Amino acid sequence: MKEYQCIVCGWEYQEEIGLPEDDIKPGTKWDDVPDDWVCPDCGASKLEFEILQA
Repeated sequence: MKEYQCIVCGWEYQEEIGLPEDDIKPGTKWDDVPDDWVCPDCGASKLEFEILQA
């Protein structure tokens, strides 16, 4: 599973964990996160995220 980081504030989305409070179930791939979803910390769009290298 991959992780993505907001380039604005540093918040991280982990596919393995998802974001249950936003109805994004654990295991949800980044591509399956709704396009209108925004960073819960700063409100940045999905376009403002980059994949973290392991």
